[in-house]
Amino acid sequence: MGFFLSENNLEGTIPECFRNLSSSLLQFDLRYNNFHGQISEIFAKGCMLKGFRINNNELEGSLPQSLSNCKDLILLDVGNNNLNDTFPNWLGNLDQLQVLILRSNRFYGQVDSFDVKISLTHLRIVDLSHNNFSGYLPTLVFEHLHAIREGYEKKVEPKNMQEGFGDELMVNYAFGLSFTTKGLETKFQELLSIWTIIDLSSNQFSGEIPKILGELHLLIVLNLSHNCLIGPIPLSLGDLSELESLDLSSNKLEGRIPTQLKNLGFLEVLNLSQNNLKGPIPEGKQFDTFTNDSYMGNLDLCGLPLSKSCDIDEETPAKFDNDDGDELNWKFSIVIGYGCGLVLGMSTAYIVFTTGKPWWLIRIVEQVRQIFEKR
Repeated sequence: MGFFLSENNLEGTIPECFRNLSSSLLQFDLRYNNFHGQISEIFAKGCMLKGFRINNNELEGSLPQSLSNCKDLILLDVGNNNLNDTFPNWLGNLDQLQVLILRSNRFYGQVDSFDVKISLTHLRIVDLSHNNFSGYLPTLVFEHLHAIREGYEKKVEPKNMQEGFGDELMVNYAFGLSFTTKGLETKFQELLSIWTIIDLSSNQFSGEIPKILGELHLLIVLNLSHNCLIGPIPLSLGDLSELESLDLSSNKLEGRIPTQLKNLGFLEVLNLSQNNLKGPIPEGKQFDTFTNDSYMGNLDLCGLPLSKSCDIDEETPAKFDNDDGDELNWKFSIVIGYGCGLVLGMSTAYIVFTTGKPWWLIRIVEQVRQIFEKR
């Protein structure tokens, strides 16, 4: 049973009588209307809701904590409203939640204080973009995103796949969702469970990008743009083998672009613009497909597709990632060997000139010198 009134011109507040229906409804859909005011605590114990969608209205205040009574909730979309509150930590009670969308509201404060009483192991889509969240990126949340880790589907019992988060259920409850993917906002008429998205863009997150993100091997879209992130791009992001879109633009990232990102064979969109990156742009594979737009605003970057070429000093450190380092060590050995031979030879000549002996020592030293010169 569902309550579908989406995409109309309905106004007013959400009716209190819904309280009596929450124990029998599976879906509640009021998206794309003109509802205003606050959302009342209308979700009683025993709530059966699997989908709650009130996005694209004019709702205010906080997200009602009584939603935690809806233990089977799979999809929660309250995006594009005027909600004003800290991050709802009680979401940790919703262990079946797969889609969480809070974007384009006025949520604020830190997210890393997340109270994971029951870890969100099924969560596949997290969209907190266009809010006022601050502090470090929520490492604790990333640690519990087991559904985005490689091999997760193999550990799931067939019964749970059908009841909790199979493709068919995602299609039924997640139709018509829209996300910013590959630089464009796209509306999906059907959304399968293979879609995995983390969008934390347009907030005030600070600090470095945590390396643990590289463990989310099934991630398809990662957007951390328009924040205050610092430090280098983690090498671990090169482990995101399924990634198709990576946007780290408009931050304060420093250092070189890791050559490990060349491992991202499915990457179609890369945006590293408006940072403080430097050094040569990696060459080969997917990097040969990206244009200048991917790197704009990084004045110290060089190499194709930019018009600024790299000098020898900028290119040399990058060569230590391959076999060139072995060649360099070999050349050093030759120089050292030759130098040692030269010193021994000169020392021997001095001894002979001053003493005229001993000749047995001269022969040994000469043999040692010849050995060093052959290296």
